[in-house]
Amino acid sequence: MQLAEVRFYYGSMLQAGLYPRYAAPRLVEALADSPVVLVHGPRQCGKTTLVQEVGARLGYEYLNFDDEVARAAAAADPSGFVDDLPERVTLDEVQRVPMLFAALKTAVDRARTPGRFLLTGSANVLLLPRLADSLAGRMAIERLHPLAQCELQGQVPGFLDALFGGGFKTRTSERLADQLAERIAAGGYPAALVRKRERRRAAWYRDYLEAIVQRDVRELARIRALDALPRLLSLAASQTARLFNVSKLAAPFQLSRPTIGDYLTLLERVFLVERLPPWHSNRLSRLVKRPKLHLGDTGLACALLGVDAEALVADRPLLGQLLETFVFQELRRQASWYEQALTFFHFRDKDGAEVDIVIERGSQALAGVEVKASATVTAKDFRGLRKLRAAAGRRFAGGVVLYDGEVSASFGEGLFAVPLRALWEIVEADS
Repeated sequence: MQLAEVRFYYGSMLQAGLYPRYAAPRLVEALADSPVVLVHGPRQCGKTTLVQEVGARLGYEYLNFDDEVARAAAAADPSGFVDDLPERVTLDEVQRVPMLFAALKTAVDRARTPGRFLLTGSANVLLLPRLADSLAGRMAIERLHPLAQCELQGQVPGFLDALFGGGFKTRTSERLADQLAERIAAGGYPAALVRKRERRRAAWYRDYLEAIVQRDVRELARIRALDALPRLLSLAASQTARLFNVSKLAAPFQLSRPTIGDYLTLLERVFLVERLPPWHSNRLSRLVKRPKLHLGDTGLACALLGVDAEALVADRPLLGQLLETFVFQELRRQASWYEQALTFFHFRDKDGAEVDIVIERGSQALAGVEVKASATVTAKDFRGLRKLRAAAGRRFAGGVVLYDGEVSASFGEGLFAVPLRALWEIVEADS
């Protein structure tokens, strides 16, 4: 999406009282060449609003499987239900009727009309044990996240282009200071952000979690200790941006490590937590090969930990920990509509050198992002990035230390210190 387009789109969405979603052009593009398009992501991240807004422009009928009658009809006769659907239809919360996928496959194989079915799911339907068919080769998949900071600002960011395309210009900008903690605590869920008071936002997040556990997780699997899930999620929040350690997560519970591992997988399926895999290289043998754990949203993490922006400002270690997850999730959200596929990792060796986020663009380019909550950067802060650069060789496109300072500056050979706000305020060039 070009800058002129986004200005028009942002203005029209604001007039409608909605936040712009920069995944919209990707969704329209997928509908133009794929018989089935699935938009999946956590509940309340904006999937229904997005598909209704796009569907209204393209002439789609809408059906939601949260409706008991629609769900019962689809379960009773999947083939007949699909045969009776309109020519173009949106099926919302399709994970609730996994038996429908075989009938969708049959319908698509009879007539491969692009854009026939637009689906949404609040669980990763490709991992559901009852899924009858994966629709491989017939379905495009678009991931929708909670709102990115750049969507809140109404700017199409150029940070990823700068990271992979030659670096960052020397410039100055204001520190975020306490505003940074406020952004972290607010998170990115639209329904939470409309609540202006922090106490009310935290209450929304707690109610949201209760609903997810009692309904979505209960439907995905029979869990004998359902009450353990909220406590496990709170513990996961305390471990966000740290190496995944199932023993630490299992310690407070009278449950086995494999059971805790299974529960964590369930939380991943409903997009509440995410494991960030380690980056590997044949050039380095002393690499830590454990994934990192990240909460899906920092507003959710703050609600689980019982902290607000003021408490974050007072607790610098926790601020740094949540800031890393905040940056990771912002980059993941921007990557969801980026023109080229990006894959995310972390880097750490057994000598303690690390890079918080490693991003691969195909097999040709790799970049690193280190995150600091401090207002200053020194050459020592680039230790991990220098090791990553040596291991990546010619593939290394650039490395950045994001910090809460004022100046973007080069530290030589593709390494830069960049203020955090540049992550969403470096605007895509108009063409």
